[in-house]
Formats: sequence, C-alpha cells, structure tokens
Amino acid sequence: MPFCEADPWRLQYFEQVASPPEVRIPTEDPDAYEWCPQQQWVYDKLRLCASQGIECAPHGVEPPQFPVFSKPITNLRGMGVGTRVLGSLEAYRRHLTPGHFWMPLLEGEHVSTDVAVVRGKVAWSRHSCGVREGTFDYWTIEAAARPDLDAYLADWLARNIGAYTGMMNFESIGGRIIDAHLRFADQWPDLYDPGWLKAVVGLYQHGAWKLEESRRTDGYSLALFGPHGREYRHPSAALVAEVSRMPQVSSVQVTFHTDRPAAAHPMPPGGFRLAIVNCRDLVAGRAARARLAAGFEL
Repeated sequence: MPFCEADPWRLQYFEQVASPPEVRIPTEDPDAYEWCPQQQWVYDKLRLCASQGIECAPHGVEPPQFPVFSKPITNLRGMGVGTRVLGSLEAYRRHLTPGHFWMPLLEGEHVSTDVAVVRGKVAWSRHSCGVREGTFDYWTIEAAARPDLDAYLADWLARNIGAYTGMMNFESIGGRIIDAHLRFADQWPDLYDPGWLKAVVGLYQHGAWKLEESRRTDGYSLALFGPHGREYRHPSAALVAEVSRMPQVSSVQVTFHTDRPAAAHPMPPGGFRLAIVNCRDLVAGRAARARLAAGFEL
C-alpha cells in the first residue's frame, strides 16, 4: 500500500489502491517531515507567517497589541494542541511558554486546501471550509473554486517551495496561510473524484498529475465530539455498519484508540473527537451522526 497511514480508521480509503512497492506517499506529518528535508521548514509556523509578512514573534517578545493567537512553533501532532487566544498582556505573561509564538488573531473563513504540486506549480486544488461550534462541527468539501485563494497559494508556492513535487495541504483564515503540510488531508479522500487517489499515486510515481475529473459536487465531513475527562469505548460494529449504509453516507471513521487512555490522544481543547461521518448531503449526515452518537451514550 503506497499510502503510509498511521490511523487504522482511515485505511479503508487506501487499502485497494494499487501502486509499485517503491512508491510511498505520506499522510502523516512526521513522515512528510522526514522524507522532504528541503521543504520541511514549512512546519515552522513562525517562518511560515514571516514568509507572508504576518507580524509574529516567539514567546518572550511581547505583542504590541491584543488579542493574539498563541500556538507551538512546530506541532507535528496536530489537532490544535497547545493553542489559545491571549486577550491581554496579563494573559500573555501568565501563559508564556517556551517553544510557542504569537501571531494576529485572524478573522474570516477557515479553509483547508489540498494542492497537487508539480515542480512548484499548482496542478490541481480543492477547498474545504470549516464551520465551528467551539470545535469544528463540519467541513464542506466545496465543488466550486476560490480564485483569490488559489492565486494567493500559487504565488506563495512560486516564491517559497522550489521544485517540490507532491501533495500539500494548506489551512488558511481570511486568505492567509496558518498551517502548511507536505501531504493531503486524509479525512475526506472519499469525497473527491473516484480517480483521485490513483492520480496521487501517479504524482509520486511519475512526477505528473493526470486526473480526468468528473463533475464536482459538494461533500460534507461531520465530526462527533464528546466531553474531555471521560474514557470512551467504540460503538458496536453493527451500529457503525448501520450508519455507513444510511442514505448519502460515504464513510464512517471512529477516530480514537481503545488501547490508549483518552489523555494520550492529541485533541483540541474544546472536545474529544469520537468519530467522523463523510456524506454527500448535510441533513442526511447530521441524521447519521446523531444515530452514531447513541453508541457513545452522549
């Protein structure tokens, strides 16, 4: 299997994708960091902000104004670990943390963009917009393009990424990059074109992007969160199978390990992510998520 996936709940997307044994495709940031030494600097969020002219500095340098957003300079575990809004100088001094930095509290839509890059140029892209209710409630995998954001990312790549060929994922708020990854978002590949994963293999095998994409449609990736401070068990396999068969549902992921304590999972401050439902219709997805929630006794 060419896709080097660490999360067992996502193997369902990749197990049947054919590829020569020498092709390896990262879906995890630690692998991408090791395998792409010339571009691994993109995981330095302080440098990432500076590459866009965004005011920022490590903890120890006081922000000139508040609020600011604080997070680790490098975080290969993801899920918003260690992030917080600092609303005052008092709060900043109270949460002063080595290895963290501050940046402006950006406003606007939170967008995740997967990009196929060929020698530093965009060959394909697709955007997903997140809707928050504390944590992310759901992502809309958008059929439509975002010309302004596409142009911004293409310009950034031309100035910064050299001759890199491979997948990248960008997270942006208000049209400015807040995170960059040398991989794609592995949460919703089933909501892309059926030939998309084959095209990704071709990108890493031959250095070229070939995808005859059929008509795009919107998709939705809905997260199910529970409160922190509890130990959870997986719902029954029968319930997961039932939800997977519900109308418009594409896949179900139960996104935690039962052999690890809850505290050992990297999770956002707002909740413990239990599962994800990918679907083609938002109303149907919400019904499927509610049915799945019954298995966790929420």
